[in-house]
Amino acid sequence: EPERLREVMDVEISTFEQEMKLAARIWEAAGGYSPTIGILGAVLGLIHVMENLSDPSKLGAGIAVAFVATIYGVGLANLVFLPVASRLKAHINRLVVQREMIVAGLVGIANGDNPRIIESRLRAYIF
Repeated sequence: EPERLREVMDVEISTFEQEMKLAARIWEAAGGYSPTIGILGAVLGLIHVMENLSDPSKLGAGIAVAFVATIYGVGLANLVFLPVASRLKAHINRLVVQREMIVAGLVGIANGDNPRIIESRLRAYIF
């Protein structure tokens, strides 16, 4: 039955989408935590600077650690983790649309619709 087919396939598509989006959430979480870890590195670098206030030759290394940690944290978030999450979401959306298109075609076939009508329905999914 076409409606039963649609119900079963919609559940499958929904489950697929939820499972796939878990991977994107992991990358988003990494993008959220990365700057925080960078700030922690900056604080540790500044603590090192404070420990060596009496020896000016050691101050530069601590300040460098602070800046580098911040740059790595923010850079990884904005140049790696968040873009990967975005691309994963876009790819998942394309896969979901493909599956919805397949369901529309199968339901049209199960209903006995004219192939030209099915074709015109499926063309709406192509963007």
